[in-house]
Amino acid sequence: MDRAEIDATIRSLIEPFNKKGVEITDATTFANDLEFDSLTVMDFVAAIEDEFDIIISMNQQAEIDNFGQLIDAVSKLRDS
Repeated sequence: MDRAEIDATIRSLIEPFNKKGVEITDATTFANDLEFDSLTVMDFVAAIEDEFDIIISMNQQAEIDNFGQLIDAVSKLRDS
């Protein structure tokens, strides 16, 4: 699965959490642009982990601020 496929899959997963219909770009931030609270982040991360069969640690989550960083992190986790 390449970056474009991961991007498309995560875009479909983010849809139910994107309550304000924010346009998603690599620079879209979860806290500011999408206004995700901690519960929403936990639910969204769980959906990603289930879809890709990976674990995103709390330390990794703390380093992910925007959509592009999330795609890169998922790509790395899938390759390891």
